[in-house]
Amino acid sequence: MKNYGKVAWVEENSIGQEVGIQPGDVLISVNGKTVEDIIDYKYLISDEYLVLEIQKLNGDIWEIDIEKEAAEDLGIRFNNQLLDRERSCANKCIFCFIDQLPPSMRDTLYYKDDDWRLSFLYGNYITLTNLSSKDVERIISQRISPLYISVHTVDSDLRKAMLNNKRAGRIKDQLEVLKDGNISFHCQIVLCPGINDGTKLDETIEYLLSLYPNLLSIAVVPVGLTKHRRRLAKLKPFEADSSKDVIAQVNKWQSLMLQRMGSRLVYAADEFYVTAGMPLPQFHEYEDFPQLENGVGIMSKFKKEFQDGLKHLEGIRYNKNKQISIATGKLASTFMKELIDGFNDRTGMKVSIHEIKNRLFGARVTVAGLVTGGDILRQLSKKTLGQVLLIPDTMLKVGEEVFLDDMTVAQLSSALDTQVVPVEVNGGQLVSTLTQLGRA
Repeated sequence: MKNYGKVAWVEENSIGQEVGIQPGDVLISVNGKTVEDIIDYKYLISDEYLVLEIQKLNGDIWEIDIEKEAAEDLGIRFNNQLLDRERSCANKCIFCFIDQLPPSMRDTLYYKDDDWRLSFLYGNYITLTNLSSKDVERIISQRISPLYISVHTVDSDLRKAMLNNKRAGRIKDQLEVLKDGNISFHCQIVLCPGINDGTKLDETIEYLLSLYPNLLSIAVVPVGLTKHRRRLAKLKPFEADSSKDVIAQVNKWQSLMLQRMGSRLVYAADEFYVTAGMPLPQFHEYEDFPQLENGVGIMSKFKKEFQDGLKHLEGIRYNKNKQISIATGKLASTFMKELIDGFNDRTGMKVSIHEIKNRLFGARVTVAGLVTGGDILRQLSKKTLGQVLLIPDTMLKVGEEVFLDDMTVAQLSSALDTQVVPVEVNGGQLVSTLTQLGRA
């Protein structure tokens, strides 16, 4: 495994700790088989009887016999989460957001993965263009399901053009093989006006729905365009009328599938409804919310959580002089203001919404998750923010209090002379946080 199997840490009271595995040890094999990656590792350790070959820090080789329950984990975590090198993207998609990033950001933001293992483990979307026959055999034999697949179109020539990859035209054959192997998948369509919308969108949705029940859901999302598109394909953004057309198409297919299959299966991203100036679908219309990570249903879910949280405010006394601010992106600002107005009316508090325009990426980028610390600072430095400024935690790097521009929450708090508090994107959690901050 080219030393990818180096142990980072071992859980307390785990099997790994019990048999003497320590950080710095290297896993060589399981039951005499070299471990290809983390998927293979999980598959191999599912046996009840194991023989681990471990290289210790001093170079000694240990053979460790283990007897355990079939589903029991060893409690070992590795330096490399994949136990292998990640597979990067070989496409040059005309709509790729990473190609539109400004220069001089941290290196990891420019990396494009297209790895089926990360798709299964973390829900990353993959195009299948770098999938080998051996990969397909492993996916089917080891039941690696569900996968998350970027389809965009099933027109072979159009997909090759959109992805700038001659291997991209095999998508129908690849999906059929996965279906025949009983692999399930979620799909996404990044929609570009005048390219894969209209009748092309209908063709794509119709074909994908024919793969049900292996098809679990489809997200239709608008292309994201930054101001950094020099020397890239000319693409248009969605406007109000074109967004309404997409919603009408999706509604048509939802009605048909609800009648035939009892499930809508295909969903439009929240951004289409906001751009069109149309009401969001009701909470129940998103069923089990299969495409939240694609911005599908987040706002309806958040609203339901927020309204449920308001039901528990009776009997709480609030400090009506305490001022709290919330920063968000343009996309959600009106939506958030309506919710917060209701909270203020119920509690007498003074909670304000501040819409942050995205100067780094450009006005067309409106989601809160791409707002930077620098933009917040420049736009709020002269505002009266009160005692606390709340921000959605999606503005930050996962597990760290760092914005996309590498400004930290602590630095922003100091510069604004206001406590900045990240809050989970959950309506109930926001109500709870506001209540804790506002108690008399």
